[in-house]
Amino acid sequence: MMRSAKAGNKTAQQFRDAALPCLDAAYAFAQVLMRTEADAEQAVQECYRRALRRFDGLRGPAIRPWLLAILKAVCLEKLGQELAGENVAPERRDSATIRQLVADLPAPLREVIALREMIDLSYKEIAEVTGIPVTTVMSRIAEARAMLLAARRAANKTTQTLPEPRLAGGASKPAVYRAKAC
Repeated sequence: MMRSAKAGNKTAQQFRDAALPCLDAAYAFAQVLMRTEADAEQAVQECYRRALRRFDGLRGPAIRPWLLAILKAVCLEKLGQELAGENVAPERRDSATIRQLVADLPAPLREVIALREMIDLSYKEIAEVTGIPVTTVMSRIAEARAMLLAARRAANKTTQTLPEPRLAGGASKPAVYRAKAC
């Protein structure tokens, strides 16, 4: 009996040492997927509970993609419950912040751009987390970046629309003075 308790403590210690450095990345990804801090915290806690139970089966050094894949599944389960009618989040209004622009992306694009730009995973790691081919990851990231750029430009246009300055003397064009050529 004592041996199994020691083995359990050793496994828990190994899990803590391997998984704790990934906590910030997991929380950042959960915030993107869940959109509220409370739901993100609950999702990360559930993710770490599930991961600890399955930790003995993990092979290889790539714990971060494995944890984020578990987290994605937890978040999708939670979101599925919300969409079934429990707590549907209200529509968010547009703003000029990058975080809000990312939040406004469709879910598949939001996932890959968050994993790449916020959590700094490689394309291969993103493919492992999401369960899609690397080429699909690359095309989704490109599409998300294009949509973010277009949304950012549109937001900048609306905030920078100023009336044109009036010119002195009622002139319609500014006068351009040129030095005489020799």
